Amino acid sequence: MHATYFGANGWLLEFGALRVLVDPWLTGPLRFPPGPWFFEGQLPASQPVPTDLDLLLLTQGLDDHTHPDTLALLPRSLPVVGSASAAARARQLGFSTVTALAPGEQCRHQNLAITATAGAPVPQVENGYLLQHPEGSLYLEPHGFLPADLPAQSLDAVITPVVDLGLPLVGAFVRGRTVLPQLLERFTPRTVLASTAGGDVRFSGLLTRVLWMKGSGAEAAALLPQGCSLIDPQVGERYNLA
Repeated sequence: MHATYFGANGWLLEFGALRVLVDPWLTGPLRFPPGPWFFEGQLPASQPVPTDLDLLLLTQGLDDHTHPDTLALLPRSLPVVGSASAAARARQLGFSTVTALAPGEQCRHQNLAITATAGAPVPQVENGYLLQHPEGSLYLEPHGFLPADLPAQSLDAVITPVVDLGLPLVGAFVRGRTVLPQLLERFTPRTVLASTAGGDVRFSGLLTRVLWMKGSGAEAAALLPQGCSLIDPQVGERYNLA
């Protein structure tokens, strides 16, 4: 099992020969309404679209997970699995084989078992995923939400933010710092891959002036038990999780 990071929430996961693209943002700006004066993200450089993809896996329907400019570059025949809102976006963009999963529902793609879990309420509850394959297993949720009813089990890896991000009055909408101890106890992973806040993305706009962050990669690393490693991934690097 291997993972390649694209910055923000984007990953290429390889389970043997099976190649799964997760929440990609590979090119162009990221903007939230009402416009760039409010919030805009810029990648330091565009990334090439991975080749020979088998599946597009989407956790949320927001633009930082279903980035329109990026999804426009993918073949419409590529199978898609996503939350209800993400599946609706994929259908609007013309993808022909789309499976919507609600939390608790499962599907299979080749030898990959996909279980949707309850993710962040933004405002509707979106998805995390438990992915299980003969080549490896991992849990993925981009906002640091872990449902209480997800059974404890040993996993090879967890992909999660490791810092908390929030806004005044709203509170934390990314809970990586808060959830990390729970993830370690629940899944005893061998590897934790930090996500969501990485990739040297440049953010600007009014929203960024009031955004707060708590925690750090160093703080997260200090929490890990013996035998578990933290990867603060670099864009384009392929990590062996076996």
